[in-house]
Amino acid sequence: MHVRKWISPVFDFDHFGQGLREYWYYLKSWRKYTRLPDAEDLSLNDAFPCLYDRTVTTGIDGHYFYQGVWAMRAIRNSGVKEHIDVGSLVSFVGLLSTFVKVVFIDLRPAPVVIENFDSRAGSVLKMPFTDNSVASLSCLHVAEHVGLGRYGDLLDPHGTIKAARELSRVLAPQGNLYFSLPVGKPRVQFNAHRIHSPSQILQYFNQLELVGFSATTDFGEYRSNILPSEMENACYACGMFHFMKRG
Repeated sequence: MHVRKWISPVFDFDHFGQGLREYWYYLKSWRKYTRLPDAEDLSLNDAFPCLYDRTVTTGIDGHYFYQGVWAMRAIRNSGVKEHIDVGSLVSFVGLLSTFVKVVFIDLRPAPVVIENFDSRAGSVLKMPFTDNSVASLSCLHVAEHVGLGRYGDLLDPHGTIKAARELSRVLAPQGNLYFSLPVGKPRVQFNAHRIHSPSQILQYFNQLELVGFSATTDFGEYRSNILPSEMENACYACGMFHFMKRG
């Protein structure tokens, strides 16, 4: 298992055997298609093998799918006119811009020009906003990476807690923060991410009030409005924290 993790970035064991089988299916399909009435001519120059889509169900990443739905519903229901996001999945913030003005902050700004979408270079450790100024804020599946160098950032064991402090700093009184990251038994899977216990996250945001907590479990199930302690012994769940600043 450990050897596979070291080698898989350059050689994917999981897809190798399946790929051979799927290539055989692909070549048989090619031959069968060319024999169909009115079939177009197929060219090797235009070939584009897609080998892994013959699945029984549509595959999803339970963390990203459910956290996106969770946050988008909450932001829409809040009725805000402008929302700030730090580093979340760019497709999420793009869809968010269909009903609210979005300012997207990321170390690697998105080269996007669309209505209601303003992408700016910045860091979750040093956001371009004054204290207590942001009424609606999200940071989804980001803070667990900070300080591990994966995205070219500086190495820092305190990366997650520093990100939490900066998010807390800019959040306005009565403002809403939608925050998510992997939760369960604490550990570092260098340099992919950290896993934090829910109790750690509550401590990191001790200046804020927890409004609600939802999660995607280790088994990919979405659980809405549960106690954070229910995910304390998870392996790799996704904790979704809705915080509000007191005052």
